[in-house]
Amino acid sequence: MERINTRDVIVTGFALFAMFFGAGNLIFPPYLGSLFGTKWVAAMLGFGITGIGLPLLGVMVMSQYDGSFEKFADKGGKLFAILLGSLVVLCIGPLLAIPRTGATTFEVAVKPFFPNMNPYIPIIGFFALTYYFSMKQSSVIDIIGRVLTPGLLGLLIFIIIAGIVNPISTPLDPNVAKSSAFSSCFVEGYQTMDALAAVIFAGIIVQSIRAKGYGRTSSIKMTAISGLIAAAGLFVVYGGLMYLGATVSFMSSDIPRTTLLVTIVAEIAGDVGLAALGIAVSLACLTTAVGLTAATGEFFSNLSKNRVTYLQVVTLSTIFSALFAGIGVDGIIRFAVPILVVVYPIVIVLMFMNLLSPVFNDSCRYAYVTALAGTLLVSLYDGLSAMGVTISVWGDIVSMIPLVGNGFGWLMASTIGFGIGLIVDRIALAIKGSESCA
Repeated sequence: MERINTRDVIVTGFALFAMFFGAGNLIFPPYLGSLFGTKWVAAMLGFGITGIGLPLLGVMVMSQYDGSFEKFADKGGKLFAILLGSLVVLCIGPLLAIPRTGATTFEVAVKPFFPNMNPYIPIIGFFALTYYFSMKQSSVIDIIGRVLTPGLLGLLIFIIIAGIVNPISTPLDPNVAKSSAFSSCFVEGYQTMDALAAVIFAGIIVQSIRAKGYGRTSSIKMTAISGLIAAAGLFVVYGGLMYLGATVSFMSSDIPRTTLLVTIVAEIAGDVGLAALGIAVSLACLTTAVGLTAATGEFFSNLSKNRVTYLQVVTLSTIFSALFAGIGVDGIIRFAVPILVVVYPIVIVLMFMNLLSPVFNDSCRYAYVTALAGTLLVSLYDGLSAMGVTISVWGDIVSMIPLVGNGFGWLMASTIGFGIGLIVDRIALAIKGSESCA
């Protein structure tokens, strides 16, 4: 049996941690902690499933397909895989994630020191650098990234420990049930967009492992172990930040997420800590923006068979991201909610369908399609509802599905759809005289 090098596992685990630990994600755990106070543990469990567990699951599932999104999503058909892949890349690219890096940089690193500055001045500068490095693929960004992740992590651990040893205040008891804290934070975890990133960029990790000479079986095992290392690191950081947020649960729930983070750091570490955080977050956001911009350029240039070139996509992506970043982090988050409540459940269901593939083979085509259709029935309704659009007949149908009130109606709808499709598959195969698909 092929021997796995411990050092390779640890290095890959840190690489996965760096891939999921975007600086923009720093703003969510403290905010949720401040909202749910003494219920912060239940909140952390909900957030941890979507912010940590699903990205880990995504990487592990994708390792079975050598990182190919087309193979991952083809259970809904080739056109479905192309459309979903494009939408996912837009979400983690110029539509949501890239603009958020620029907005986060301004609100965390610039605004606390220059509160009256026009946000577009630093934002344009930020995206000018993003464009430059995306064109040049400069090794400077790689060097910054390798140095930055340990530095940012060390700074955060220092702040977390200081906040635990000498808490700002005592967590308050919010007027919500634990189940509400769990389900609300499960959905809030969509905003990290890490599960979407996992199914697109897992190929990078898989290729890196294969390049070290590992075979398919060893690379799958190595990905799983490395993923657990990354998940443990994320759990410690997110849990610590959520507790720090709980210690300021006396603050107004209307406070912007970035302002809350800045307030906590300033209280614990003073202006020096705030300046260090600002520099670290700025560089982390820059490396993230460059990576996402480059990935967006590669995806759409490959999809168009280079009829739209890499540089053209990068140019359009950078311009749009710079313009959109001006609405601010909270504005981008509000815009993201309807999109993510549609896309995330579909990706989650695809993950579990791929896990079930060894049991339900590719002959179960109807089961996969009807499971996705059931998911879309609920998630699309939730997305429209988040936009303030309601369709009464549609709403009446969706309201009959169990767990809709807790935000998990799509889970039941996909399960029911899968069961119905499985029956149709078996009938169709019986008529053809073929073997059962399960």
